[in-house]
Amino acid sequence: MRQQLEDIGVKALALIQKADSLKELEELRVMFLGKKGELTRILRRMGDVPADQRPIIGKAANQARDAIEAAVEKRKRELEAREQEQRLREEAIDVTLPGRPVPAGGKHPLQVVTEEIENIFLGMGFEIARGPEVELDYYNFEALNIPRDHPARDMQDSFYISDDILLRTHTSPVQIRAMRARAPRLPVRVIAPGRVYRRDDDVTHSPMFHQVEGIYVDQGISMADLKGVLLAFAREMYGEKTEIRMRPSYFPFTEPSAEVDVSCTMCRSQGCRACGFSGWLEILGAGMVHPRVLENGGYNPEEVSGFAFGMGIERIAMLKYGIDDIRLFFQNDLRFLKQFT
Repeated sequence: MRQQLEDIGVKALALIQKADSLKELEELRVMFLGKKGELTRILRRMGDVPADQRPIIGKAANQARDAIEAAVEKRKRELEAREQEQRLREEAIDVTLPGRPVPAGGKHPLQVVTEEIENIFLGMGFEIARGPEVELDYYNFEALNIPRDHPARDMQDSFYISDDILLRTHTSPVQIRAMRARAPRLPVRVIAPGRVYRRDDDVTHSPMFHQVEGIYVDQGISMADLKGVLLAFAREMYGEKTEIRMRPSYFPFTEPSAEVDVSCTMCRSQGCRACGFSGWLEILGAGMVHPRVLENGGYNPEEVSGFAFGMGIERIAMLKYGIDDIRLFFQNDLRFLKQFT
């Protein structure tokens, strides 16, 4: 058995030295030292060795194993060094080449416009309020004077999770939450920017888009206050010569209600294709807060009044930058986005 151990050692060292790859080297290690390896099989026969010979055979076995392990480790380092040298030759780096600049990112145009809108209203004393995008039907509809089966829901019934939970279709629920959080304190003066969801999908609508809605509740608030705030906003956003007009409309949560237009940003009210040669572009809806909405927010409509407004951020951005397809905002085309960095 001692002779067998010596023969295995000589054989293993010779084969290991000739190994030409790490894979081949690992196969040799398993062949001699693995669970079914040649050296292992001999060691399992130690029970057949006379007791007085076991120390001698055991020492020889250990020496053979140590020699094989040392040879494997040495050859492994040699092969790794050779492979590294080969990779360096194949992937040579020219350190004299100029560095490649890392392109700087920029804010998305919707983020730019959102922050601009927020800053305008913050400058007028409004606070920013936020609420959940997964909303209760009560806050999204009923508290805003849109009961179940009301026809005004037809345009907004969209992405329901259950009968009473849905993805919010506007940020108006934040207005109710803001009033309830502050009642009966006055004034309530907040804007609510955020994502909303509806089933629209065409060149001017997206199933996911962004809104900023605002509400101002206090004693003695009138349509004149609403018009003054919106005119100040429009001139900050589109220029000092911008004018607005208000057209009667209907919203369940305001009474009276109005659609608000700005003088065309493309032709400066001279008439063009963008404004249908009318000189005006619609940007938002607004009105005086409905008494029932004030009650649901925790205020007495006999003592206070307020106005509310809502605008699509994509719509504001499209008018500001002359963009004719809302889908460009969400396609992640760098040729489009780089125009705003």
